[in-house]
Amino acid sequence: MTTIQGIRNNRSLQTGLGLLFGILFGFLLVRGGATEHEVIWGQLLLYDFTVLKIMLSAVLVGMIGFHLLRSLGLVELHVATPSLGSNLVGGLIFGLGFGLLGLCPGTVAGAIGRGSVDALVAGAIGLLIGTGLFARLYPRISRGIARAGPLPWKTVPELLGNVNPWIVVVPAAIAILGLFWVLETLGL
Repeated sequence: MTTIQGIRNNRSLQTGLGLLFGILFGFLLVRGGATEHEVIWGQLLLYDFTVLKIMLSAVLVGMIGFHLLRSLGLVELHVATPSLGSNLVGGLIFGLGFGLLGLCPGTVAGAIGRGSVDALVAGAIGLLIGTGLFARLYPRISRGIARAGPLPWKTVPELLGNVNPWIVVVPAAIAILGLFWVLETLGL
């Protein structure tokens, strides 16, 4: 077995790396201010683009990192089959929690880490209740509404005729960096 196959088959290593990167991402969310209720509302009201900048940074790093790892044979692409029903249900549940608390699941964890009592009480309880309800209802949801309105799903390189992914990644990275420049130039 090659080293790459060994890494790919080592579940403990994958779990450890996932935990490490999750903690790092949470730390960066806190440092960037995305666990602050005011910053979230500023983004929703379109006067503070901190959250957009953080998420685009994550997309940029994740996109480049994933495709580098894929080029080395360390990861494989697994694309879920989406449906209109699953997106609507997921969006409604996410939006309800986000609107009530002003935090998403990732920022709830970061806010708890920085000591927010609101996030601990409302966020953690909401996440546990939501997770429990989803687990309980999933067998029915997966056969019903989750399959309603299946959407054709392809990656952007597949939509472009199975081009090399880097033909998409490089211009996307340049576009994200350009958007950063525009936001900074406008003082947003």
